[in-house]
Amino acid sequence: MRAVLASQNKKKIAELQAILGELGVEVLSQQEAGVDLEVEETGTTFEENARLKARAVMEATGLPAIADDSGLVVDALNGAPGVYSARYGGPGLDDTGRWQLLLKNMKGRTDRACRFVCVICCAFPDGGELMARGECPGEVAQGAQGAGGFGYDPIFYLPQLGKTMAQLSPQEKNGLSHRGQALREFQKEWEKSPYGIDK
Repeated sequence: MRAVLASQNKKKIAELQAILGELGVEVLSQQEAGVDLEVEETGTTFEENARLKARAVMEATGLPAIADDSGLVVDALNGAPGVYSARYGGPGLDDTGRWQLLLKNMKGRTDRACRFVCVICCAFPDGGELMARGECPGEVAQGAQGAGGFGYDPIFYLPQLGKTMAQLSPQEKNGLSHRGQALREFQKEWEKSPYGIDK
């Protein structure tokens, strides 16, 4: 079976190809499927946005489509940046600008609790759908540490390890990250679904 990844992110494509390949699924990029879609994320939840992207690409290609939506949820900021994590502070900011803004907005706050959230959705041409969610709890660091990862990783502190996400090796990160958890949960859902490899 073939499925299209509703993303232009090469790292996500490689990650999903590795996991779903074991289930007998060939994961294609949008380019390989002959489409170039940038789906507007108008949902108010990670689930809604993942579904929007998966369904749009499924309808454009006629193939099952897999999408993820992820972000940082900060308790002291009433859940912000949340689904707007990639757009926090407006279009003029890059990853560094966004986490710098978040640190500024957290200045003087003692409640540093936060979590990374990832939701993966697969939409099928027959109307079926699989969805999985992963979360990784942590704290907003007082300052950036580490050069690995991307996005908010340099300020996402893991108390149990005494490191930020950006200080972890790729293997360590995949073992506990929100995306790693969501992918493992998605794999379980896939295996027990009617779409599983031997079903």
